[in-house]
Amino acid sequence: MPPHDAPPSEAPVTLELRTSRQFPDFLAEQRISLAVTTYQAGKLFLLGLRPDGRLSVFERTLERCMGLCVSPGALHVATLYQIWRFQNVLAPGAAHGTHSGAAHGTHDALYAPRLSWVTGDLDVHDIALGLDGLPVFVNTLFSCLATVSGTESFTPLWKPRFISRLAAEDRCHLNGLAMRDGVPAFVTAVGQSDVADGWREHRHTGGCVIDVASGEIVAGGLSMPHSPRLHNGTLWMLNAGTGEFGWIDAAAGHFRPVAFCPGYARGLSFAGDFAFVGLSLPRDNRTFNDLPLTEELARRGAEPRCAILVIDLRTGDTVHWARFSGVVRELYDVAVIEGTRQPAAIGFRSDEIRRVITVGEER
Repeated sequence: MPPHDAPPSEAPVTLELRTSRQFPDFLAEQRISLAVTTYQAGKLFLLGLRPDGRLSVFERTLERCMGLCVSPGALHVATLYQIWRFQNVLAPGAAHGTHSGAAHGTHDALYAPRLSWVTGDLDVHDIALGLDGLPVFVNTLFSCLATVSGTESFTPLWKPRFISRLAAEDRCHLNGLAMRDGVPAFVTAVGQSDVADGWREHRHTGGCVIDVASGEIVAGGLSMPHSPRLHNGTLWMLNAGTGEFGWIDAAAGHFRPVAFCPGYARGLSFAGDFAFVGLSLPRDNRTFNDLPLTEELARRGAEPRCAILVIDLRTGDTVHWARFSGVVRELYDVAVIEGTRQPAAIGFRSDEIRRVITVGEER
């Protein structure tokens, strides 16, 4: 059964979203909107601006949605057992009027579901697009990079040297993927383990960044690393276990912190000189409750938060923020949608999916 919008009979989801005073103006200045996933609440959020300049929050329900990939005209989303391709069906300059919850007005992008690949529950984390236009994803369950298949659950592409064979055992918790020119360049793993669920013993200092082409470890000693991204020639990432955002000094083999983030950092995207970092509330379990992040929050007199931080790469300062509360406690991915002011998406249970029809070129 495909993911779907909540039936009308269900109680409305309670979501509270507060932002820094100039956050909406910043989105307008940058000419961007944001896509955000939370697998904990099963929501895809599209954050933009209404015609009056106030924040627009558009949501769709997608079961256990995680990795996001924004490309010209399309949005790919990893869910519990599928990877979905949503296509922007609006022509340049066109608009679409909708009303959905807190988001209303005229939308300048309308993402309609056009294709899905059924992968099974592979615990897919980060996703991107390869040179052939097909999704490349982190298959965390099988500790490898993979792509979609028309006949199989997935096609393996690469695995770390320390993984002896493909097995559905989540041995190293491979989670993050950085691409370079459509080719996988770097990945992150929580531990260099080759036994089932072995990464959990390496949460504090066993994390690493791996060069995909060479198979070499380019930085180690990390705590729960996530979201490696190449931006302007620099490899950035989140050292989630310590709450740090920074970059990889490959020559020295070290992670260089730039900013402290008061939450479990996961989800990273860029626009110009600014980074967008997703934060989550740490779960109350053994995986999260004894990380260095907890001690650092206490030292700074801070409580963890679920939020998006906007960090100036030139100074390391948090210049804007959007903070979630209520039903949403965790975020997974954040992606910038350039040149779009107020995006929307078509759901699976409304009549709209029956009425929005596009026609390809006649052959």
